Amino acid sequence: MSESKSVPPDHPGVWFPPPLIYVLFFLAGLMLDRLVPLPRPPATLARALGALFVAASLALVAWTLPRFWSGANTVVTIRPTVSLVVEGPFRFTRNPMYLSLVLLYAGVSLLLGLVWPLLLGPGLVWIVGEWCIGPEERYLERKFGDEYQRYRARIRRWI
Repeated sequence: MSESKSVPPDHPGVWFPPPLIYVLFFLAGLMLDRLVPLPRPPATLARALGALFVAASLALVAWTLPRFWSGANTVVTIRPTVSLVVEGPFRFTRNPMYLSLVLLYAGVSLLLGLVWPLLLGPGLVWIVGEWCIGPEERYLERKFGDEYQRYRARIRRWI
Protein backbone atom coordinates (compact mmCIF):
# COMPACT_ATOMS: atom_id res chain seq x y z
CA MET A 1 0.00 0.00 0.00
CA SER A 2 1.41 3.39 -0.93
CA GLU A 3 1.51 6.28 1.48
CA SER A 4 -1.00 9.04 0.93
CA LYS A 5 0.69 12.41 0.54
CA SER A 6 -1.13 15.64 1.09
CA VAL A 7 -1.13 17.77 -2.05
CA PRO A 8 -1.20 21.50 -1.33
CA PRO A 9 -4.16 23.29 -2.87
CA ASP A 10 -3.59 25.12 -6.14
CA HIS A 11 -3.93 28.56 -4.55
CA PRO A 12 -1.98 30.57 -1.99
CA GLY A 13 -4.41 29.92 0.84
CA VAL A 14 -5.06 33.59 1.57
CA TRP A 15 -8.65 33.23 2.76
CA PHE A 16 -9.30 36.77 3.99
CA PRO A 17 -9.65 39.29 1.12
CA PRO A 18 -6.52 41.47 1.35
CA PRO A 19 -8.29 44.79 0.57
CA LEU A 20 -10.37 44.27 3.72
CA ILE A 21 -7.19 44.34 5.80
CA TYR A 22 -6.55 47.86 4.51
CA VAL A 23 -10.15 48.84 5.27
CA LEU A 24 -9.92 47.46 8.82
CA PHE A 25 -6.67 49.30 9.51
CA PHE A 26 -8.17 52.50 8.13
CA LEU A 27 -11.26 52.11 10.32
CA ALA A 28 -9.03 51.45 13.34
CA GLY A 29 -7.15 54.65 12.55
CA LEU A 30 -10.42 56.53 12.18
CA MET A 31 -11.60 55.24 15.57
CA LEU A 32 -8.30 56.19 17.19
CA ASP A 33 -8.63 59.64 15.68
CA ARG A 34 -12.04 59.99 17.34
CA LEU A 35 -10.72 58.76 20.70
CA VAL A 36 -7.29 60.42 20.73
CA PRO A 37 -7.22 63.17 18.09
CA LEU A 38 -3.79 64.13 16.80
CA PRO A 39 -2.88 67.41 15.17
CA ARG A 40 -3.80 67.50 11.50
CA PRO A 41 -1.08 67.85 8.88
CA PRO A 42 -0.97 71.15 6.98
CA ALA A 43 -4.10 71.01 4.80
CA THR A 44 -2.60 72.20 1.52
CA LEU A 45 0.34 69.82 1.68
CA ALA A 46 -1.81 66.90 2.87
CA ARG A 47 -4.36 67.44 0.08
CA ALA A 48 -1.66 67.73 -2.58
CA LEU A 49 0.19 64.60 -1.40
CA GLY A 50 -3.07 62.75 -0.87
CA ALA A 51 -4.26 63.52 -4.40
CA LEU A 52 -0.86 62.51 -5.79
CA PHE A 53 -0.93 59.18 -3.93
CA VAL A 54 -4.52 58.40 -4.98
CA ALA A 55 -3.70 59.26 -8.61
CA ALA A 56 -0.55 57.09 -8.45
CA SER A 57 -2.60 54.25 -6.98
CA LEU A 58 -5.21 54.43 -9.73
CA ALA A 59 -2.54 54.66 -12.44
CA LEU A 60 -0.72 51.65 -10.99
CA VAL A 61 -3.95 49.61 -10.91
CA ALA A 62 -4.75 50.63 -14.48
CA TRP A 63 -1.26 49.53 -15.54
CA THR A 64 -1.29 46.30 -13.52
CA LEU A 65 -4.68 44.67 -13.98
CA PRO A 66 -4.64 44.29 -17.80
CA ARG A 67 -1.25 42.57 -17.61
CA PHE A 68 -2.39 40.37 -14.76
CA TRP A 69 -5.61 39.40 -16.52
CA SER A 70 -3.85 38.83 -19.85
CA GLY A 71 -2.07 35.93 -18.13
CA ALA A 72 -5.53 34.50 -17.30
CA ASN A 73 -4.94 35.22 -13.60
CA THR A 74 -7.45 36.39 -11.01
CA VAL A 75 -7.16 38.69 -8.02
CA VAL A 76 -9.21 36.22 -5.95
CA THR A 77 -6.60 34.72 -3.63
CA ILE A 78 -8.30 31.34 -3.28
CA ARG A 79 -8.17 30.63 -7.00
CA PRO A 80 -5.19 29.20 -8.90
CA THR A 81 -2.57 31.38 -10.51
CA VAL A 82 -2.26 30.37 -14.15
CA SER A 83 0.88 32.22 -15.20
CA LEU A 84 3.76 34.16 -13.70
CA VAL A 85 3.43 37.79 -14.79
CA VAL A 86 6.76 39.63 -14.99
CA GLU A 87 5.92 42.44 -17.45
CA GLY A 88 4.70 45.98 -16.94
CA PRO A 89 4.81 47.10 -13.31
CA PHE A 90 5.90 43.61 -12.29
CA ARG A 91 9.35 44.58 -13.64
CA PHE A 92 9.70 47.00 -10.70
CA THR A 93 7.76 45.39 -7.87
CA ARG A 94 6.52 41.86 -7.28
CA ASN A 95 3.36 43.26 -5.70
CA PRO A 96 2.05 46.25 -7.63
CA MET A 97 -1.54 45.64 -6.52
CA TYR A 98 -0.60 45.66 -2.84
CA LEU A 99 1.56 48.71 -3.46
CA SER A 100 -1.40 50.45 -5.11
CA LEU A 101 -3.50 49.69 -2.02
CA VAL A 102 -0.81 51.22 0.22
CA LEU A 103 -0.79 54.34 -1.96
CA LEU A 104 -4.58 54.55 -1.85
CA TYR A 105 -4.63 54.04 1.93
CA ALA A 106 -2.04 56.77 2.48
CA GLY A 107 -3.67 59.07 -0.07
CA VAL A 108 -7.14 58.86 1.46
CA SER A 109 -5.66 59.31 4.94
CA LEU A 110 -3.91 62.48 3.80
CA LEU A 111 -6.92 63.82 1.91
CA LEU A 112 -8.96 63.46 5.10
CA GLY A 113 -6.16 64.91 7.23
CA LEU A 114 -5.94 61.78 9.37
CA VAL A 115 -2.65 60.95 11.09
CA TRP A 116 -3.62 57.75 12.95
CA PRO A 117 -4.05 55.62 9.81
CA LEU A 118 -0.62 56.78 8.67
CA LEU A 119 0.88 55.79 12.02
CA LEU A 120 -0.76 52.36 11.68
CA GLY A 121 0.66 52.03 8.14
CA PRO A 122 3.85 50.13 9.06
CA GLY A 123 1.79 47.56 10.97
CA LEU A 124 -0.52 47.27 7.98
CA VAL A 125 2.41 46.64 5.64
CA TRP A 126 3.81 44.04 8.04
CA ILE A 127 0.46 42.21 8.36
CA VAL A 128 -0.04 42.20 4.58
CA GLY A 129 3.50 40.88 4.16
CA GLU A 130 2.98 38.08 6.67
CA TRP A 131 -0.64 37.10 5.99
CA CYS A 132 -0.89 37.71 2.24
CA ILE A 133 2.39 38.16 0.42
CA GLY A 134 4.31 35.46 2.32
CA PRO A 135 1.80 32.69 1.55
CA GLU A 136 1.50 33.92 -2.04
CA GLU A 137 5.29 33.80 -2.46
CA ARG A 138 5.49 30.26 -1.07
CA TYR A 139 2.68 29.22 -3.41
CA LEU A 140 4.34 30.79 -6.47
CA GLU A 141 7.62 29.09 -5.58
CA ARG A 142 5.85 25.72 -5.35
CA LYS A 143 4.00 26.30 -8.59
CA PHE A 144 6.69 27.96 -10.75
CA GLY A 145 9.90 26.76 -9.06
CA ASP A 146 13.14 28.12 -10.51
CA GLU A 147 11.36 30.63 -12.75
CA TYR A 148 9.82 32.31 -9.71
CA GLN A 149 13.05 32.08 -7.69
CA ARG A 150 14.94 33.90 -10.45
CA TYR A 151 12.21 36.54 -10.66
CA ARG A 152 12.16 36.94 -6.88
CA ALA A 153 15.94 37.38 -6.81
CA ARG A 154 15.71 40.17 -9.43
CA ILE A 155 12.66 42.13 -8.30
CA ARG A 156 11.92 43.58 -4.86
CA ARG A 157 8.83 42.67 -2.88
CA TRP A 158 7.54 46.26 -2.65
CA ILE A 159 9.74 48.82 -4.48
